[in-house]
Amino acid sequence: MPWKNSDTRYSTMSIALHWLMVVLLAVVYACIELRGQFPKGSGARTLIVEMHFMFGLTVFVLVWLRLFARSLGVAPEIVPAPPPWQRLLARLTHAALYALMIGMPVAGWLIVSAEGHSVMFYGMELPLLIAENKALAKEIEGWHVLFGQIGYWLIGLHALAGIFHHYVVRDNTALRMLPGRRPIG
Repeated sequence: MPWKNSDTRYSTMSIALHWLMVVLLAVVYACIELRGQFPKGSGARTLIVEMHFMFGLTVFVLVWLRLFARSLGVAPEIVPAPPPWQRLLARLTHAALYALMIGMPVAGWLIVSAEGHSVMFYGMELPLLIAENKALAKEIEGWHVLFGQIGYWLIGLHALAGIFHHYVVRDNTALRMLPGRRPIG
């Protein structure tokens, strides 16, 4: 498994982590959206909320591996090169996505801690980050929900940009991150 990006492609590790995190983020969002289908206090609702926490924390762990992989080399060049405003927008969107993948799990952990509940992660009980404080839990939860909604837009913008570059601009932006594909140029 190549750990470094080439001049034309992201590394196999970066590609695998990217698509794994796409799936995990879809599951995290699906869990929180589907919880309303179950009555409060039911085992099914508790399970789906615990899955939301667990997969959210999995994103938190994997994002650090992604950042490490990203640090091992420069991003492959986009051919033909996009205008500077597109490069800036891409950098800002990527930074916001990474902030989301780090900040949202931490906020979730803070919420659960402030509610006085234990945080389970694949059978391990994680330490509480803060003391019980229901009012603070509600405040953090409001921010968590807001940034979760912003996340829908960021993820959508990121996906649409990839589609736009592939089908309209016809550059190698998306091909650099697709598994088993050869980029143009």
